[in-house]
Amino acid sequence: MLKKEENKNKTIVVGMSGGVDSSVVALLLKEQGYNVIGLFMNNWEEDDSNGVCTNADDFADVKRVASKLNIPYYSVNFAKEYLDSVFSEFLREYKLGRTHNPVVLCNREIKFGPFLKFAKKIGADMIATGHYANVEEKDGLFYLAKAKDQNKDQTYFLNQLGQDQLSCVMFPIGNMEKPEIRKIAEEADLATAKKKDSTGVCFIGERNFKKFLQSYLPAKPGDIVDKRTGKVLGKHDGLMYYTLGQRRGLGIGGQKEGNGESFFVVSKDLDKNILYVTQGEGDEILSDALIATGFNWIPKKPEEKEFDCFAKFRYRQAEQKVHVKILDNDKVRIEFKVRQRAITPGQYVVLYDEKYCLGGGEIDEVIKEK
Repeated sequence: MLKKEENKNKTIVVGMSGGVDSSVVALLLKEQGYNVIGLFMNNWEEDDSNGVCTNADDFADVKRVASKLNIPYYSVNFAKEYLDSVFSEFLREYKLGRTHNPVVLCNREIKFGPFLKFAKKIGADMIATGHYANVEEKDGLFYLAKAKDQNKDQTYFLNQLGQDQLSCVMFPIGNMEKPEIRKIAEEADLATAKKKDSTGVCFIGERNFKKFLQSYLPAKPGDIVDKRTGKVLGKHDGLMYYTLGQRRGLGIGGQKEGNGESFFVVSKDLDKNILYVTQGEGDEILSDALIATGFNWIPKKPEEKEFDCFAKFRYRQAEQKVHVKILDNDKVRIEFKVRQRAITPGQYVVLYDEKYCLGGGEIDEVIKEK
């Protein structure tokens, strides 16, 4: 009870998306006695392909939950900041033929940028979100720890956060699992209790990715070439629409020659505008190391220049054993203990030990030594 009384003097602004996770975050903090304020971030103003503004539906759910919990709420428009800091970078990377991950930038530039500033402006002591992650403080440093539910762990997307941001955030569901969260929401009769989890990138939603991208970047068709034989197999719609390791949607099925296996994207030649594929997964799609740039270390840059740890090269991937070499200018060379499939420039490589996320950087170069 004493702890609950102390919490009444603290204001927590909860980033509420209209989903069940952030709804339960607000509920839990309210039950713990905090002065809770809900904040809905409007980061994208365009309707989807059906002319429906999904933001409006999500905000309506935020209002229902806030009303149920009897907490105040705001809707703040960060669309300009999102366009300038996240979406423009997304387009730039895809124009270069790279497969960009805007969710990481959204966390760094919006959810823990303007959102945090707004929360402080209205007098908040802390912010809270529905991310599956944990923050631990030791000796004045803040560590980003993995979530209890490894199937939902979102530390991969938080790899660019710094000490200033981690020191101000709470992740109340970091030690909970999804079924437990659903149950809490249902017992509290929250409007979002059975709401489907959102998937994909917020500004694309359920739309066709290629059609969405075509409205912003002009397509430049070119040849699809068999990497092994040099034979032209067909035409691609534009290198930006394809990612390394991709099998579906190439439009070159039914080739009479070959072994009957599926074709996979193995590389892109931007200068010649060629999409290279191979039939079956061979060495062409495997690599031995990578160079990452803009590396962000959590909680701080290690003193040793080389060490072993684990890495993820995409979300939901199992951790892989790697050897790390710290280079100059925030660059890192990461060598794989086992050759890796379809390492993709523009994505993030994120490092881990047994418990903590050590940071991450953008994959800039893929190295094949064999």
